[in-house]
Amino acid sequence: MYASDLKTPLARRAILSYIFLWGASSLYLALCGADWSFPIISFVIFGLILSSIIWFLTRKNDAPIIAIPQAKRESLGLLCYLLVYAVLFLGWAFGPIKSVFAPGQTQEIWVVSIKLLVHVVLPAGLILLIGGEIRSQWTAGIKHKGFWSTLVTLSLLLIGLLALVSPSLKQINALHLSPMPAVLWFFGAWAWVAIEAGLCEEYLFRALLQTRLSAWLQSPVTAIVITSIVFALCHLPGLYLRGTPDTDGYSTNPLQVAAFTIATLSPLSIALGVLWARTRSLLLVVLVHGAINALPFTAEFVRIWS
Repeated sequence: MYASDLKTPLARRAILSYIFLWGASSLYLALCGADWSFPIISFVIFGLILSSIIWFLTRKNDAPIIAIPQAKRESLGLLCYLLVYAVLFLGWAFGPIKSVFAPGQTQEIWVVSIKLLVHVVLPAGLILLIGGEIRSQWTAGIKHKGFWSTLVTLSLLLIGLLALVSPSLKQINALHLSPMPAVLWFFGAWAWVAIEAGLCEEYLFRALLQTRLSAWLQSPVTAIVITSIVFALCHLPGLYLRGTPDTDGYSTNPLQVAAFTIATLSPLSIALGVLWARTRSLLLVVLVHGAINALPFTAEFVRIWS
């Protein structure tokens, strides 16, 4: 994706449509008496600042072109799959599947295995069944210009941000670990969550869906916007059907839940979408996604595996 892609009429309409939808969602939350400040923080930090930093860091990156001959057919197939995925898996089946084993190591392995099946194996199989190819979307991109500088810079920024705004450091400190084991546990948590959340979500939404929408619509910007809205709304069934009053964004009003997912989750997806469009490096996007969750997950990771 280049600067010229931002100037096309379709891209401009997509950007304006997204801003309107995000703004309407945030306003609806405010009218419902829900928290409207976090959506603004999410939009500014992830949608604007992080996306701009990603654009700057990847200015010398020459992302490979991924040709998708049946882009429309594959896009529609994936969107249908995501509808079933959101309603049946996230909205209904994930809770019972997770409860097969008691919390602990066995449950963690079970959950990761199911997530890899649902997010990677099945959608990849669907693309192959349709007649598409998936090999080009597995590019690591380690040799691409700016890979390591982008990874290190974004990871440090995101880990530092989470250290400031979350109770993660206090939770880790409460475990009374010495410095070296604490660092090793942190990297272990990063690797684990990079697979569980990073690989699963980024492969499905970025490598598969966004790539095909971009080829179909001939607009990487529009593909980022649509993918981010779909990503956000996929969380609606799970939050509405399985959430509790203690869950962030929970409500008995499905419109309020939808507004919450769009207002709070889509800006981060925008940033990750820009990173994928600018680099086409699945490994980079997966590791950066993992960096977002690594520090908050470290204390729990220690309790599970120690």
